[in-house]
Amino acid sequence: FEMLTGTRAFAGADVQETFVAIMRDEPDWTRLPAALSPTIATFIKRCLHKDAKQRIHDIADVRLALEGAFDTVAPQTPASTASSASRSRGWMAAFAGAVVGMLVLAVPALRYLRETPTPAPPETRVDVVTPPTNFPGSFALSPDGRTIAYVATSDGFSRLWVRRLDSGSAQVLPGTENAFGPFWSPDNRSLGFFADQKLKRIDLGGAQLQILADVGATTIAQGAWSAAGTILFNPSNVTGPLRRVPAAGGPTTAATTLATGDVGHRAPRVLPRGNQFLFASLGAAPALWLGSLSPGTAARRIAALAPDDSPSEYWAPEWLVRVRGTVLVAQRFDAATGQLSGDSFPLAQGAGIDSSSGAGAFSVAASGILGWRSGTAGRRQLIWFNRAGQRVEAVGAPDESSLLFPEISPDGSRIAFSRGPSGSRDVWLQDGARSSRFTFDPVDDAFPLWSPDGAHVVFGSNRTGAQELYQKPADGSGSEALLLHSADQKLPTDWSPDGRALLYTSPLNNGDLMVLPMTGTVDRQPYPFLSTPFNEAQGVFAPDGKWVAYQSNESSRNEIYVRPFPGPGGLWQISTGGGTSPRWRKDGKELYYLAPDSKMMAVPVAVQRTAQGETPVPGTPTALFQTHIAPGANRANYDVARDGRFLINTALDDTSVEPIHLLLNWRPPTK
Repeated sequence: FEMLTGTRAFAGADVQETFVAIMRDEPDWTRLPAALSPTIATFIKRCLHKDAKQRIHDIADVRLALEGAFDTVAPQTPASTASSASRSRGWMAAFAGAVVGMLVLAVPALRYLRETPTPAPPETRVDVVTPPTNFPGSFALSPDGRTIAYVATSDGFSRLWVRRLDSGSAQVLPGTENAFGPFWSPDNRSLGFFADQKLKRIDLGGAQLQILADVGATTIAQGAWSAAGTILFNPSNVTGPLRRVPAAGGPTTAATTLATGDVGHRAPRVLPRGNQFLFASLGAAPALWLGSLSPGTAARRIAALAPDDSPSEYWAPEWLVRVRGTVLVAQRFDAATGQLSGDSFPLAQGAGIDSSSGAGAFSVAASGILGWRSGTAGRRQLIWFNRAGQRVEAVGAPDESSLLFPEISPDGSRIAFSRGPSGSRDVWLQDGARSSRFTFDPVDDAFPLWSPDGAHVVFGSNRTGAQELYQKPADGSGSEALLLHSADQKLPTDWSPDGRALLYTSPLNNGDLMVLPMTGTVDRQPYPFLSTPFNEAQGVFAPDGKWVAYQSNESSRNEIYVRPFPGPGGLWQISTGGGTSPRWRKDGKELYYLAPDSKMMAVPVAVQRTAQGETPVPGTPTALFQTHIAPGANRANYDVARDGRFLINTALDDTSVEPIHLLLNWRPPTK
């Protein structure tokens, strides 16, 4: 190959890079001379074939096959071209002599090399340093292992960056502000990602941007791209089945069917060949499944997911990779049967799991390269802002433990929130400068709510499998009491001002708003406040308890609405350009929410009294300021004090700079 082209078949700056190129790359066959005999070209390719079964084993076979390959039959040519043909035959004859001579001399050496085992390329670990990011787990290796895409933060915005691994520089992809969760097309030419409540696609050649589907808030949405041109994704509310959409755009349809006890499917990961894909189920018994894009083919359950397990990804040729606790592990997997076998082998310590999505911070290339990152939360801090968006003061120190969901106590003296310094999340309380842990169960405790009198805290916990509702005295003096047990997930969102009703989100019908009566001590039976085919979430009571504001995707994107409580009654839309995470001003005369670009929005709400009753009259939404709110799902990640200040869980600009670690040529240890 080198004689014919003047270039090396497998180029590398050193022995290590050359080994990687031999294992991963193909020679540039277009460099072969156009006049070369097809027989010669075919045998060169077979000599360099990656598959040993298809590679020629004995150079003597090549020598015999090449006999006559350089012979040409001189056609009848005009005199004007005779000299050219003669020169061509002369060149070919000279090349033939050189090749045959080289082969004769090379036969003993090649026989020796064939009989001498070739050393396997060494295991290699390298680091890729990126700019700071609020989304450390948002990165993806291209299938060919040549390029990495990742999310990095600059100017307060998360954007998508790409870097070829043979280059020392990266480039920002225009139009990818607020990007999250990139994933590659099988041909390495396009990227899917999530931003502004949408699933989007960008083609790298022309950097064309296309909106493919609505997904709601994007902090836990995940996607995968199949070789057949189908994109699988889970909407951000984690309830319901996976969805599928053509990569060229079109309607979305369900890609999976919920099994008994499931509340949602997430984390699709397509296998490199065929139409199979992995996904994880949420519910009373979380599990890993192997699905199929073929119509009528049922998904197969592979294994249960432990509370500290991330969903898995296929690592060719025979492994599933996942994060277990903080250890990245690999286990043998037969894609044909859907069976795991043998022990799990540790690959790296300190691998991260994103607290919002549950996804492991790792990526696998079809070429065999594996990448992972240790940090997944980024640094966050509770910060007070005034109405103009000016920073007033910080609460506590910057936090690297998935700080989420701040709630101000009714008297304004304390703050409840969740964080996970030990892996699983717990409820914590901030009292002045002192921060203390409030719950101690080894699984997740999150979504804290204060009772109207500040005497109790309600929170959600998955200690029984499904997310249940618990209550505990705010002073920590008593034990935790189970409020409601059922098979569905329950995410508490607000407590009525009179203390008589607890509002929570249930995944029934893709997301319903439910009410749990808080009066009495036994036989509390929840009932639906709002049950529709759409996803309703993050319901909050008005200060007078007469209205509930919530977000819903009934218009195909999330908007903020108001309904009377306990109902029935009318419906009033508050937002106009998309919105999530509503909060009331403490006098009930204004509603706040987050726009798709994370701007803090304000809408005046007057109440008109008529003979038929009271009617809310919303005003025009106004942007107050640009937030840098930390990602969080299912609950507002900010609160509003009585004096009008905003307590925002802020993603700091000096967030994670933990490098992305790459692993090449890994082999399991031998016993």
